[in-house]
Amino acid sequence: MIRPTRADWVFAIRTTAAGLLALFIAYALELEQPQWAMMTVFIVSQPVAGMVLAKGFFRLLGTLVGALAAVSISVAVGGSPWLFVAVLAIWIGLCTFAASLLRNPEAYGAALAGYTAAIIAMPAFGHQHLAVELAVARCTEIMLGIVCAGIASRLILPQLARDAIIQRLSRSIIDLATYTHAAFAGGDRAKMAALHRKLIAETQALAEMRAYARLEAPSLATHGHPVRRTLGHFLSALSTTRMLHGHAAPQNVALMPVRNELKSVLVDLSAAGVEALEDTSPWIARLDAIARQARRAPEKAAEGDDRVGTVARLTLAAEFADTLKEVLLGLDAIREPAAAAAKSNRPRRQPALVVHRDHEAALRNAVRAALATTLVISFWMATRWADVAGVAIIVAVVSSLFASRPAPLETSWEFFKGTLLAVPFSFMVGQIALPALPGFGWFTLFVVPVLIVGALGMANRELVGVATAFAINFLAFLNPHEKMVYAPQAFFNSTISILIGILLAMGVFAVVLPARPHVFAARLVKAMQEDLARLCLHERVPRRSAFESLAYDRINQLLPYAMRLGQTGKELLAGSVASVTVGVEIVRLRKLQLSDKLTAEDKAFVSGFLKQFARDVLLPSPGRKSTSALAETTRQNATAMADRHDDAETLQAAASLRVIAAALDDYPVFFGKIR
Repeated sequence: MIRPTRADWVFAIRTTAAGLLALFIAYALELEQPQWAMMTVFIVSQPVAGMVLAKGFFRLLGTLVGALAAVSISVAVGGSPWLFVAVLAIWIGLCTFAASLLRNPEAYGAALAGYTAAIIAMPAFGHQHLAVELAVARCTEIMLGIVCAGIASRLILPQLARDAIIQRLSRSIIDLATYTHAAFAGGDRAKMAALHRKLIAETQALAEMRAYARLEAPSLATHGHPVRRTLGHFLSALSTTRMLHGHAAPQNVALMPVRNELKSVLVDLSAAGVEALEDTSPWIARLDAIARQARRAPEKAAEGDDRVGTVARLTLAAEFADTLKEVLLGLDAIREPAAAAAKSNRPRRQPALVVHRDHEAALRNAVRAALATTLVISFWMATRWADVAGVAIIVAVVSSLFASRPAPLETSWEFFKGTLLAVPFSFMVGQIALPALPGFGWFTLFVVPVLIVGALGMANRELVGVATAFAINFLAFLNPHEKMVYAPQAFFNSTISILIGILLAMGVFAVVLPARPHVFAARLVKAMQEDLARLCLHERVPRRSAFESLAYDRINQLLPYAMRLGQTGKELLAGSVASVTVGVEIVRLRKLQLSDKLTAEDKAFVSGFLKQFARDVLLPSPGRKSTSALAETTRQNATAMADRHDDAETLQAAASLRVIAAALDDYPVFFGKIR
């Protein structure tokens, strides 16, 4: 049984109170459809205040754009029904395309602009003067709901996005320390696998939360603060941990002191817990010292040691220390941006924020939404049945709003279940109780318990889809007005049309260009492979930060698809995270290649290796080597390079080759089999 927390109760009571306030004001203003004000409160309400403000802002923006589009379409098409259908379908398709390329909450605003045009334009078709009236009324009602929800989220025991991000990131840092120590100490594999899944899931949750935090705190804006970069460093540390664990050398004389120091930091951090992160400076200092020690240690290696292997492992150890230090610096920057910037010795510059846009998937979503709405609106035009208009509108809503979800059919099913669950409650309250007992007091008595339960479900990640659909459609079916009347036929016509519309949209998701997680995952993996190829072959050496930013963005998009692909998905996800480490080593090789530190012979070898890596692994052709054969050849050549010259730069280049070879061996699914 899921027990609501205190924060859940605060959210539920706050949301319900804001909804009642919005409805009361709508009654006072004598708005035509007051339920939209109350519904908007539940649509935009989120446990975190920044999420409410962001979603509310883009809901208002999307409504305004959609209303303007509805008026323009009504005026432009005149009384031509088929031109109306064509233009409206194209508009919904374009908005769905844009929503598929954007991220929440921008994506939500784009989808809303599409189906808002249908909500306003369809009732106004043939009556152009109604379009402006409906547009103004809808915008007013929605603005009222947004204002009430926003004020309540900031004034009534608010939970701020910055605080939520700090808490979750702090817990994740401790979990990362626990996981890494377990990897060094040979911990239980099942527990380590569970903790690894938790860390990946927390990274995804933090990435989503970052997107909603911008309006609440300007310091968390996408281009003003490296929150995403912090999460990227977190994933990089996780990737390095897995490689260190898979290629441990416990008897190595040069490596053991570094490993022992690193284990000591991890043990202390795990034992101290979240409270230890209130002051990160001692941990940052210790990690800095470990990174410096790792870079000096090869000088102390004995003649008989595998110096290339030692440098490779020390490179990974230094990389882990550096990335964990960057995560801690990122935590400080989220807490106090100005203080963190002043404390940092690094030059101030905007972090690279490159994002992955899947135009092919966006086009598929747009075609599907446009086709679905064309068919249903055409049927409405041919029959002019009033109930079919409701079906057409809900088809437009579902086919565009859920189109870009990793599992649109399953998401729509959750929405259907919540909608179906709302029917008996809204009938009992709206058709039986309130017509017999009118008045706002009785309305509050009957409605509040239902909405409180719905809002408690909205606060729970496992129930949020069903609960949100329940709360919104309970109000939609209830259709609250100051004078409630008994009209069961109209009630059932409305509920049935909405349920049929959801089922039709689900049918479209299942039949028309259905979502295939393995195809999307393969396309993302291919894009990451091509990123590595560009690092190898591009004339100018790309900035590491730009590469990492794009890679982490692709990984965040891969996460939900990988979770649906079983063991293959896990291997792809692990390989994608490891590919960031490979990319960093490629950048290191490119810089060494362009420096004066390597001999002409070694430069030529590095150049040839990079071309072969891009050709054989990332740009496969008939007769290419297997990844295992390429890995073995790379290790042999790295050893030969180190045998010819033992200066630090040559050893570092050889070590980078060994790290890449280890990744090829460890992640054959990512580097060799998915095409």
